[in-house]
Amino acid sequence: MSPLAEQLLGVARGMTAARLSVGTAGNVSVRDGAGFLVTPSGMAPERCEAADMTEVAADGTARGRRAPSSEWRLHRDIYAARPEVGAVLHAHAPFATALACQRLDVPAFHYMVARFGGDSVRCGDYATFGSQALSDATLAALAGRSAALMANHGMVVLADRLDHLLDRAIEFEMLCEHYWRARSLGEPPRLDAAQMNEALDQFRWYGRPRPLDPDTPT
Repeated sequence: MSPLAEQLLGVARGMTAARLSVGTAGNVSVRDGAGFLVTPSGMAPERCEAADMTEVAADGTARGRRAPSSEWRLHRDIYAARPEVGAVLHAHAPFATALACQRLDVPAFHYMVARFGGDSVRCGDYATFGSQALSDATLAALAGRSAALMANHGMVVLADRLDHLLDRAIEFEMLCEHYWRARSLGEPPRLDAAQMNEALDQFRWYGRPRPLDPDTPT
């Protein structure tokens, strides 16, 4: 099996270690040529080997020794609609799922909302897990965003590269925890459009190493 499968398994195990999901819940994929590799259905990451990662073609045809995750349609449709996306993670993370079960968007209560592409993170409509309807609803919630909540279900997070994905998902779960805790004190104030636009502009370089500006005071 390819090194990419080993890397995918490492991210899936990292998702469990970070308590984003437990047991067989959740799934992870990475773009691979015209298709993608995805974690298998019904297997906890700690029980998997790299050879258990399943290849899925753009037409949905699967190849390998395991059936793909029941959410393979969601992964397929994201890659088809979002050419900039290189990896996808879906999890039942505690705080994200709590908000999703209340069918709440994450509003502009904190500038880190801009990390995920806009002035809010949307919660998509409910549909049965593994269904085309769920894929359609989640894609709509992801428009212009790199994360979304899935009503009464969980979260989905996108990244340009697999090695960015787990950190991005952990950041999103922390943002959901912050909102959950802030709401326990009452609905938090929201940043206005100008403040969020400024944050969005700053996020063009956020998280990317940059050389020291020689004019910066030391």
